[in-house]
Amino acid sequence: MTALDRTPTANRALRPWQDPALAVADRVEALLAELTLEEKIGQLGSRWVGNDMSQAEEPEPGAEPLNVAPMQDVFAASGTIPLEEAARHGLGHLTRVHGSVPVTPEEGAAEVVRQQRIVIERSRLGIPAIVHEECLTGFTAYGATVYPAAIAWAATFDPGLVERMAAAIGRDMRAVGVHQGLSPVLDVVRDYRWGRVEETMGEDPYLVATLGAAYVRGLENAGIIATLKHFAGYSASRAARNHGPVPMGRRELLDMILPTFETAIALGGARSVMNSYSDVDGVPAGADPWLLTEVLRDDWGFTGTVVSDYWAVPFLTTMHRVAADTGEAGVQALTAGIDVELPDTLGFGQDLADRVRRGELDEELIDRAVRRLLTQKVELGLLDPGWTPEQSVAGAADVDLDSPANRALARELAERSIILLDAGTALPLLGEGRAAPRRVAVVGPAAHDPRTFMGCYAFPNHVLPRHPGLGLGIEAPTVLDALTAELPGAELRYEKGCEVRGDDRSGFAAAVEAARDADVCVAVVGDLAGLFGQGTSGEGCDAEDLRLPGVQADLLAELAATGTPVVVVVVSGRPYALGEIRDGAAALVQAFMPGEEGGAAIAGVLSGRVQPTGRLPVQIPRVPGGQPGTYLQPPLGTDSHGISNLDPTPLFPFGHGASYTTFEVTGLRLSATEVPTDGEFTATVTVRNTGGRAGEEVVQLYLNDLVAQVTRPVQQLTGYARVPLEPGESADVTFRIHADRTAFTGRDLRRVVEPGDIEVLAGTSAADLPCRAVVRLTGRTRHVGHDRRLVTPAEVSAGAAAGQSRQGGADAAQS
Repeated sequence: MTALDRTPTANRALRPWQDPALAVADRVEALLAELTLEEKIGQLGSRWVGNDMSQAEEPEPGAEPLNVAPMQDVFAASGTIPLEEAARHGLGHLTRVHGSVPVTPEEGAAEVVRQQRIVIERSRLGIPAIVHEECLTGFTAYGATVYPAAIAWAATFDPGLVERMAAAIGRDMRAVGVHQGLSPVLDVVRDYRWGRVEETMGEDPYLVATLGAAYVRGLENAGIIATLKHFAGYSASRAARNHGPVPMGRRELLDMILPTFETAIALGGARSVMNSYSDVDGVPAGADPWLLTEVLRDDWGFTGTVVSDYWAVPFLTTMHRVAADTGEAGVQALTAGIDVELPDTLGFGQDLADRVRRGELDEELIDRAVRRLLTQKVELGLLDPGWTPEQSVAGAADVDLDSPANRALARELAERSIILLDAGTALPLLGEGRAAPRRVAVVGPAAHDPRTFMGCYAFPNHVLPRHPGLGLGIEAPTVLDALTAELPGAELRYEKGCEVRGDDRSGFAAAVEAARDADVCVAVVGDLAGLFGQGTSGEGCDAEDLRLPGVQADLLAELAATGTPVVVVVVSGRPYALGEIRDGAAALVQAFMPGEEGGAAIAGVLSGRVQPTGRLPVQIPRVPGGQPGTYLQPPLGTDSHGISNLDPTPLFPFGHGASYTTFEVTGLRLSATEVPTDGEFTATVTVRNTGGRAGEEVVQLYLNDLVAQVTRPVQQLTGYARVPLEPGESADVTFRIHADRTAFTGRDLRRVVEPGDIEVLAGTSAADLPCRAVVRLTGRTRHVGHDRRLVTPAEVSAGAAAGQSRQGGADAAQS
């Protein structure tokens, strides 16, 4: 039998699995019955053509070589099998066809067609593969728009905007033959030193959940399968080391880590999940049936696919040492609930067939995974009679991966993500009553390097360092470029001062001279993302402490000593300790890797053209070593007032963000002061713009369970809403709070809603909560599950400016 002919004729009936008129499940079962055991196993594997991570390459001048020594054997094994051989029994996925080397959309599309043709023609039934790519800061492909990093999405507190971005990313990917995106990251930050903080949406489970669900909806509605990662616990590794063990009990996992994934499945419609590399309390996620089957599928009803993180299956042998060899690792992963092995087939190889025939592995476990994978291929149209590889990339000739519409969206995200920590005495530069600066010193390693705006998984930082000389592939004006345009009447002098990393102070003198001769100095410092030690932020780039990298803090100290007002802009993937730096700064701005349009966004905020509206999705620590943890602390984790000599109070709290106007939140009104444990109530506050400029405030609602059977955070975000207001204008914000939103995991590891007093707090940050009241939950203790209310809808009324988003955190609410 030859490969499947996809052009039906009148005298040949469709095979059942080709027939779009049949139910998806019927088509899947018909095809499953046709597959041999070897062909079933083929569907569970993948192939990464063009992966060159195992090759020793010359790094860019001054950069350290990519350290992949611990994974060298795995990389080498991955790269030895030709696609023709890998596809002999069929193939589940093709890995990063566009995202591995610099290719144009047309070249990438041609390679998709070439690889799909091999998969179809070298296998008996000619079943196409799913093509997946990374999309953490946009489509990770040469020349594609680099949007702000996920930590910057979080700073917008704007699910609707995040959804629009994801839809744009999905449309571009779909046009060039991609079916699945490996995003979003739903890990909740637990320690700021972790290198992958930049990939997360912050430290609060509710913020991550609502924004994550919005991203999923955007990607899925564009026809791309969204992949939630990393399931689960990855971000809570001991000492914030990448791939480190996670010393977390099951109750904390259930309350702080898992709700983000649960929400993105229930309200976003995610169709894929990727396992975490980490082990939690000694059990690797990739071999944990409780996590991948009991919780994910039995409790939550998830019906999509679980794909392995890259090489996570062989890592069960080489890193976790819970399997004797790769074949046994494959059995453990399959049994636990992983359906497809990425990025290459190692543990899910044909050794599984031998184990089935020897009675060591139940074939139904293979069938279970194949059903899930084939269901997605049917849903994607890959088994329809009219589908061809050429048709799947038909949009590639016309697609502009960095279109003006994309760039406008990237700029909107960047502008809304910039956080004014403290306007001080210097901002805005073009403010009323302040003379425009005539001489401006622009200093710092992030002032004229657009790569500092981009995350580790942005193509210019992720792939292009292995291809020196190609440039960025996109236009990305720097802060210096943008300030030159923003301040046309000023004379600008640029001095780098120092590198992001290293201890070279040879540039200090010129930078200090430039500052001394200026009316104001703009110092732009922070991170440069990379992989496995090649950067100061990103995968495998963990920090020993929270000092600014290299000698940047020393540079700032010398600039401050000149007496010239110094505006400090931190462009980073994690929060750094800024206590000492704030003392010498005339103003302080935080920009979390704002993407290719970040330079213009930063310059607009500095000049005052852009009203800053970003809010902190993480705290800003005061000192480098005393506060790796987050705001979600039980009573013993807060300031002990002398019982410990360490003060965990942050310099700037979660949710903080200043503006060039002022707001007040007043008048908390509860619809009831007693409600049953299965009831709901509303909380309404009034927010007023008390300043002289239009602006937006993010009104935040927190709950505090005053007495519970286990220790609870002293406050936890439960709802939020963005409110645009003209000067003097006010609006009412009403949150609808179901008792389910007070649920937590009790001592018996069941989620409960308990009777008792709940403090309701509202304001503009976790430390600015002027509105407080208490509601009493009455009646019996309820046990709740996946059907509980997962969000707190918010409505804004009476005076909010027309044409703006009204829902804020409620954008994620579907029911």
